[in-house]
Amino acid sequence: MSSRRKFLIKSLLSTTFLSGVAPLLSTVAGPLTAKAPKKPLVISTWNHGLAANEAAWKVLQAKGRALDAVEAGVRVTEADPKVTTVGYGGWPDREGKVTLDACIMDEEGNCGSVAFLQNIMHPISVARLVMEKTPHVMLVGEGAQQFALSQGFKKQNLLTKEAEKAWKEWLKTANYKPVINIENHDTISMLALDEAGNMSGACTTSGAAWKMHGRVGDSPIIGAALFVDNEVGGACATGLGEAVMKTVGSHLVVELMRQGYPPQKACEEAVNRIVRKQKNYKDLQVGYLALNKQGEYGSYCIHPGFNYAVHDGKTNQLIDSSSYTR
Repeated sequence: MSSRRKFLIKSLLSTTFLSGVAPLLSTVAGPLTAKAPKKPLVISTWNHGLAANEAAWKVLQAKGRALDAVEAGVRVTEADPKVTTVGYGGWPDREGKVTLDACIMDEEGNCGSVAFLQNIMHPISVARLVMEKTPHVMLVGEGAQQFALSQGFKKQNLLTKEAEKAWKEWLKTANYKPVINIENHDTISMLALDEAGNMSGACTTSGAAWKMHGRVGDSPIIGAALFVDNEVGGACATGLGEAVMKTVGSHLVVELMRQGYPPQKACEEAVNRIVRKQKNYKDLQVGYLALNKQGEYGSYCIHPGFNYAVHDGKTNQLIDSSSYTR
């Protein structure tokens, strides 16, 4: 048999095989074309996420970058004195000092962070400048403050009269125990997917009220409170930072999504990891949010009470998260 005839027979067999198998593959695995991603989209933690989402959406609506959106969004919360767990008005540590932590991460894997920062209104913006203007990822304490001042930020007193009153009331007993879902809000964490299909995230907090002076939680820790991989998606956390750090929760959620977990199932597994490994889980709250590149999102927490805000351009709604306990 000639080489040309062999080639023609092989080609015919291959074509016949593929024409028969392709419909079968479509039936088993679904259509061979991927669904169009839902974008832009922004999600954030707790009820104060509604106002933060509105600010972020203004950037996304104008076809802006997700990084700009998450910074603009959480700055709203940082400046709100009614939010006692973030920025200005945040409850102080046991010495009456308001100390702030924040981190930010962009679509290229760049990130910046500040911890134990005092007297600066917007730690998230300082964190972004650490990312963009230094060779480092994290600056802390006095060094972070010096850097902020060198970039034009101004010192100001962040301890409001209401926060000072609450601190002095606490001093009467000086009993420290984190309270689950205190005042129905905590750290604000945010993820955004922009029109170009790129994702960024941000997290900012004043930390646990009445904490030891110098304590830093998960909020400025990349991989714990926040992680973004633009090939897969992003995740962020809220709740007791020590529990999140022990399992590097947000990184875990993203890696699970890389393995094929939907956002919801990835969050559930990350919470289940805490439940399995930390015996005191009944006394603490942790919640995770996840967003993948298709615009699908999910959330899960240990105890009922955690909620999150979602803005897709049609609605900006608050959703109650499902939980491990009932």
